[in-house]
Amino acid sequence: MTKSGYPYPPDEFDVAVPGGAPVGVHRAPRSGWSSAWPFLLVAVVCAAVAWGGITLLSGGDDPAEASGEPSASTSASAPASPSASPSGGSGEPSSSPSASASGEPSAGISGDPAAADLTAAVQVLNSGGPAGSAQTAADAVIAAGFQAANVAVGNDESGQGQGYTETTLLYGSGRADTAAAVAQAVGATSAIESADVTASPYAVVVLVK
Repeated sequence: MTKSGYPYPPDEFDVAVPGGAPVGVHRAPRSGWSSAWPFLLVAVVCAAVAWGGITLLSGGDDPAEASGEPSASTSASAPASPSASPSGGSGEPSSSPSASASGEPSAGISGDPAAADLTAAVQVLNSGGPAGSAQTAADAVIAAGFQAANVAVGNDESGQGQGYTETTLLYGSGRADTAAAVAQAVGATSAIESADVTASPYAVVVLVK
């Protein structure tokens, strides 16, 4: 129907609105917000649901486990420290070579065996040693170069060896070299200068234990 054929006079419902939207008794004009708010509501609801799901899933995790850091109670194994006082190996050379090496005077004996008087008289007495030990010692003295005729063998009947616990040599004054040679021959480690032997016909007396 055209406006010229409309039989009724104009009223408030025939007033034009911006945008050209029709106006009537049963239809009100629409604003831009009325058409946009349903979409905003859906977006807010979706965001809330997503946040709640993330919170629910991560709520049971332990912060220390979630961070991936190792436990603070874990202690690294301490390295073994080396020993502060290592013992010397068995292959180390001895710091004190034997004093009774072959060719050297016995320990505790003064004098030079090489300067001994091999013609000097030597008396060998068994002073508590095993039977035959005096003869064995005399044979060793003879083997060392002393003259057999000047080496006498017997028993310590006068007790010269009392108080000694090992084979001991008594020698006269000035006979230290000869005593050293005899001590080396019999394996003695003790020799004592004696006034009694100095006054005797012997240069050295061996008391065998």
